[in-house]
Amino acid sequence: MADKDFFDQVYQVVRLIPRGRVTSYGAIAAYLGAKGSSRLVGYAMHAAHSQKPKVPAHRVVNRNGLLSGKHHFATPFAMQELLEKEKVKVEYDKVVDFKKKFWDPTLELAL
Repeated sequence: MADKDFFDQVYQVVRLIPRGRVTSYGAIAAYLGAKGSSRLVGYAMHAAHSQKPKVPAHRVVNRNGLLSGKHHFATPFAMQELLEKEKVKVEYDKVVDFKKKFWDPTLELAL
């Protein structure tokens, strides 16, 4: 059951993203040694709501800073609201100052 193991690894990484920072599906995939698997990271985020401890899936956006997973939250605005509570400004479904807020697990975490 490789997908479950991969999902668990994704959740471990996402739980390490600091409040007020965001990362991308691709950055997580690359960190886990699965560079072409950003879509699989997205599937993991879609299933994250049932995980304990909680997975802050709202901190994972696409490579351009777009809230591409927002439709998987309870309301269309929930992802943005969660980010804004953490002082991440969002305009037109995109993280403002994305490069400044970007958290790269490959740089921030040692394998």
